[in-house]
Amino acid sequence: MPAELIDGAAIAREIRAEVAREVHRLAQRRIVPGLTVVLVGDDPASAVYVRSKGKATEEAGMRSVTIRLPATASQAELLSCVDALNADPSVHGILVQMPLPKQIDTVAIVRRVRPEKDVDGFHPVNVGKNLIGERDGFVPCTPAGVQELLVRSGVQTRGAECVIVGRSNIVGKPMMALMVQNAAGANATVTVCHSATRDLAAHTRRADILIVAAGRPRMVMGDMIRPGAVVIDVGINRIDDASAKSGYRLVGDVDFESAREVASKITPVPGGVGPMTIALLLRNTARAAEQLA
Repeated sequence: MPAELIDGAAIAREIRAEVAREVHRLAQRRIVPGLTVVLVGDDPASAVYVRSKGKATEEAGMRSVTIRLPATASQAELLSCVDALNADPSVHGILVQMPLPKQIDTVAIVRRVRPEKDVDGFHPVNVGKNLIGERDGFVPCTPAGVQELLVRSGVQTRGAECVIVGRSNIVGKPMMALMVQNAAGANATVTVCHSATRDLAAHTRRADILIVAAGRPRMVMGDMIRPGAVVIDVGINRIDDASAKSGYRLVGDVDFESAREVASKITPVPGGVGPMTIALLLRNTARAAEQLA
């Protein structure tokens, strides 16, 4: 029997509705959560993503501001912009859209954002809090969204073998830190695989929960998955497809057609993890407003 689809879009709508109710509650205290996104340059994909964030923020009843800087902006100019947002009490969440132009040191920018306003969860303070299990920091939105998918889909994580493919600072490492905690939706035994892993399939076939975030289209095939496993596909890749009107289509890091014949539950691409990222960004922003009030 084909795997049950985990509907990330539907779960994201649930979370966004919860956030909207929280924003309404904050409004009774005359607090309006504010998210400011800084976009440097004119990368088309980044521009589309920023517009989506802005629309979702406004739909939740929050204040949304986008600051656009030219691709030629210097590091000093961007740091000055971040400093102004750090000092602005109406701004509760700051998000500097990545990637940044080559003349800008991304690490320096991430470190400049106040941890209390770092709703992306990338500042070293928030990274450290996630690792040691402190709950007052911010977790990166994509791994936090993956954990919500597991919990709200009724997946048993306690004692499960969880294999993560990918060790990025954005998904793989924070996902590991989340799943290993002694907490609800976690308590898993975690293995992290990466480009230097020998015999990847030997690891993925052990997984009760397989989370793939490697950035390589369809790298995990059905024969690499243990029958009955839960598969979370974080990847989103554009591949050529002459039969599509656009000339391309989107696929994940998992070969969906072969994987769904083996797994018990699986996320589609698109419509799986993607919608969760923005939903968790909204939740982080509302929580930042509560904590900064």
